Amino acid sequence: MISVRRSGDRFRGGDGAAGIESRHSFSFGTFYDPDNLRFGPILACNEERLAPGAGFEEHPHSHTEIVTWVVEGELTHQDSAGHATVVRPGDVQHLSAAAGVRHVERNDGETPLTFLQMWLAPLEPGGDPSYTTVPGIADSTPYALPEAGAMLHVRRLAEGERTAVPDAPRVYVHVVRGGVALGDEELGAGDSVRIAGEEGMELVAGAAAEVLVWELPD
Repeated sequence: MISVRRSGDRFRGGDGAAGIESRHSFSFGTFYDPDNLRFGPILACNEERLAPGAGFEEHPHSHTEIVTWVVEGELTHQDSAGHATVVRPGDVQHLSAAAGVRHVERNDGETPLTFLQMWLAPLEPGGDPSYTTVPGIADSTPYALPEAGAMLHVRRLAEGERTAVPDAPRVYVHVVRGGVALGDEELGAGDSVRIAGEEGMELVAGAAAEVLVWELPD
């Protein structure tokens, strides 16, 4: 199964008056689609755009693995467990909400901020919250998310470069920037693909591209 979801088909949310624009790839908040609730453990893939000074005030999460990837700008993050960091492009941020945590996400910079935030369901609920930031993660270093049985791969491709799609029970591909081909499908920034039960696939960059690839359990 290969299901392509186009950038323009995502649900538009956020609060324009507050400087927040959101693009939701799955059912989220007031947008409910019973046929688009999750893909494997992935519950959400949100593209958030925050104007300078805008942000999400303190709010709670529980029983969710939250992975954030900054596209441009800088994300200021604080949580109730005492963590305070600035997340930049190339960093992987992982907040394990576990039994419960509260956090704040803001654009305290002078330029617009765009980031992707992906929510995954844990294999087991509960536990203690934890926080990890991997600065400047390399393409050759996947980020393991054992709490959800998942693995995140970052692929930065030059024009014409190829990379294999993992032979996993499920794979979720999100194009951050540039363009790639997957078989006969041409994918641009914001497009995503849900793959199940396929092997031997590869991505080919039509232009310099950055792609996030989730290797997922069945």
